Amino acid sequence: MNISAWILKKLGWKTLYRVTEPDKSVICVAPHTSNWDFVLGKLYYWAMKKKAGFLMKKSWFFFPLGYLFKAMGGVPIDRSRRMSVTKQMIREFDKREKFHLAITPEGTRKPNSIWKKGFYYIAKGAGVPIQLAYFDYAKKEMGITEIFYPTDDEQADFKYVYDFYRSMKGRIAENFIVPE
Repeated sequence: MNISAWILKKLGWKTLYRVTEPDKSVICVAPHTSNWDFVLGKLYYWAMKKKAGFLMKKSWFFFPLGYLFKAMGGVPIDRSRRMSVTKQMIREFDKREKFHLAITPEGTRKPNSIWKKGFYYIAKGAGVPIQLAYFDYAKKEMGITEIFYPTDDEQADFKYVYDFYRSMKGRIAENFIVPE
């Protein structure tokens, strides 16, 4: 057992990983209602001996923090460029043989009934599946138990994703809203 798995166990978290990891994927992570979600998510990935990138403003990648964020999987996003974040990430997938990018679709830790759809468009544009990752604070359980392959029916795809997360409870339960 590595140190991350030991910490999660001591904190009382149950970790599940019931999928065969593809070489590349977008990891949809929800609910995201607290800064602790990032810490727990990184511990979870390290416990599973997996690597996952995460998006972060390019301005945070200054010395010496830039080295730390890159080592943790940080992917700098240049919002001043004319290219959309979606296109930047599709290019990132094209450049790498193995790449997993974690994205929180809520886009904020505050209540938000309109999820950002970039995770879906990145996966679709890069031709990669979506791993559905979750935290359920009520059960003290986190994991990845499904891999979802986007289809040509966007409405049905989002219904599937929303239904997957509907029963989950965030750390601040009232801040997690799954769209209808």
